[in-house]
Amino acid sequence: MSETIFTGGRVFRGLRDAPGVPGGAGGGFAEALLVRDGRVAAVGTRDDVTGAAGAGARRVALDGRVVVPGLVEAHMHLLPYGLGLSQVNLRPDDGVRTLEELLRRVAAQAATLPRGAWLLGRGYDHLVLDVARHPTAEELQRAAPDNPVWVVRTCGHMGVASTAALRIAELDAAVPDPEGGAIGREAGQLTGLLQERAQVLVRGRIPVPDEAGLVAAIEAAGRDLASRGFTAATDMNVGATAGLVEIEAYRRALREGRLHQRMWQVLAADPGGIADAAWDVGLRPGREDPMLCWAAVKTFADGSAGGLTAAFREPYLPGGTGILCYDDATHREVLAHHHRRGWQLAIHAIGDAAIEQVLSAMEAADTPEAPVAGRRHRIEHCGFVDADQRARMKARGILPVPQPVFIHEFGEVYRRVLGDARAAASYPMRTWLHEGHHPSASSDSPVSSVDPFGNLDAMLSRRTVAGTVIGPDETLTVEEAVHCQTWCGAWSQFAEERRGTLEPGMLADLAVLSRDIFRQPEAVRHARAEITLRGGAVAFDRHGELGGD
Repeated sequence: MSETIFTGGRVFRGLRDAPGVPGGAGGGFAEALLVRDGRVAAVGTRDDVTGAAGAGARRVALDGRVVVPGLVEAHMHLLPYGLGLSQVNLRPDDGVRTLEELLRRVAAQAATLPRGAWLLGRGYDHLVLDVARHPTAEELQRAAPDNPVWVVRTCGHMGVASTAALRIAELDAAVPDPEGGAIGREAGQLTGLLQERAQVLVRGRIPVPDEAGLVAAIEAAGRDLASRGFTAATDMNVGATAGLVEIEAYRRALREGRLHQRMWQVLAADPGGIADAAWDVGLRPGREDPMLCWAAVKTFADGSAGGLTAAFREPYLPGGTGILCYDDATHREVLAHHHRRGWQLAIHAIGDAAIEQVLSAMEAADTPEAPVAGRRHRIEHCGFVDADQRARMKARGILPVPQPVFIHEFGEVYRRVLGDARAAASYPMRTWLHEGHHPSASSDSPVSSVDPFGNLDAMLSRRTVAGTVIGPDETLTVEEAVHCQTWCGAWSQFAEERRGTLEPGMLADLAVLSRDIFRQPEAVRHARAEITLRGGAVAFDRHGELGGD
């Protein structure tokens, strides 16, 4: 037997009497935890737990730290995150708040690249830049005259191509806007800005890594997530970067022991995606391995609020109501097609008009032969939702999969483009939780920071990057916030009977945090994971307490 005892701190078993959670009372805190052969063997008082262990059990002295269930990253883009670790970081929280700094970083990267090699950057926010606009194709060209450049806004729904990149993509001012996308123009000339589905015009010309490069990116992202306490994650648009080879890359990562989270995979199903092609070569919903589940398909209904492309019923303050990527009839047909095949639907919708389109399409797909109830279809983001839509989601068990960290990173943008009232009502975590929706908190990384403690802090405070508190009635307790990032994530992956709490018999997916965040909620943002176990095996060990890396 392989046994490990954790004592000397507290163990968060799970949220006691959580709204809508089957099984009734449970959870709360314990003094000690015993892991045996990959599962929780005992949890309770120190004496009871140590008495249940064998003489050779490894021991971890918590010294006042806390153990929580393994964190679940229910909505992120793991492969793009891994690839992005080698791209130019243009995020505001990394210091890119002026156009000059953005261009300086592009120029510095260009100096390291061969002539003609593509230069890729990610994470800028034009609304944070001192010029309050996107960079232009000409500006990027001057910064990197010998390289085609493509930089993506933080939301991932738009980017800017340099003049050389536009030339390679054979784009000029006469090119019409594609359906569901927009090409930026000014005074009859292209600005370089490509929004929504127009991005593929340039992205399709960028060379993609081979299978070995994809596996390396998967491994790099997984190691990073393990160091943050994550034991389960998602790749929300598999195939969007490199096509069907991404499936083989994940299978190879699994075979070679380079997959570090339990993966819940969501196939790209928009035009150019791989969902139908994957079906044609035999991929079906289900588990290939406890570490790798091909589970869902994803389409986009709209864009991002910060980019003014999320679709709303009422206009943005600057004007316009955003972009719907499909007409109603097309989206109904697409979602019904994948629903009948047995896939979980995981559909991007941020604005209330897009949420309405997606919810109506899911309702239309609900038939006696293929009922929606029990399928746990998901509306990804679901940021600006009304009471009627919430009631209809609850009636069919359709889940919101929100990103509370958006409140911190983009809350000031919401206030500016939507007004205080709509901003305050966005991502209503407390309402969702107490209505029994099981909102699985996530980051949408690399759109936002993957740091789970920033996400937890956003649920506790709803404080923007400028310090403004928006929607204070929607704040959560630490216990509720951790529940949303653990058990609710497991629920979205049909795994709540195996993980998400630390009760006897559950998988030993857990994280030891550097401080007891339940007693120090004001310091949540400064916590970190120090040990991560997945199935009782060491996935990360910051100080070598269990002999890990």
